[in-house]
Amino acid sequence: QVQLVESGGGLVQAGGSLRLSCAATGSKFVFSAMGWYRQVPGKKREWVATITAPGVTNYADSMMDRFSISRNNAENMVYLEIDSLKAEDTGVYYCYGAWNGYDYWGQGTQVTVSS
Repeated sequence: QVQLVESGGGLVQAGGSLRLSCAATGSKFVFSAMGWYRQVPGKKREWVATITAPGVTNYADSMMDRFSISRNNAENMVYLEIDSLKAEDTGVYYCYGAWNGYDYWGQGTQVTVSS
């Protein structure tokens, strides 16, 4: 059974940095794409970034300057670095992996930015 598990969330002060990790277990394939969404309080889940297996990255326009996505195909992991954290970055961050027309999702990791 394929599972994605996020880690690295927590409480951080505004202006700080955070690195979120997502580990995929139980898969015998390399996800064609992996990425991150987030859901901040009072808003719908929004796309943050995606990275393909060869390493091509795409970011939501509002995320390009402070967010950086990377992955390790050998370990089936995807990462999200967030710099200069702001209070409005507070929310739950979800990773996903896409393969063969299906998206696998993690349960999310809470990020709380204190101002």
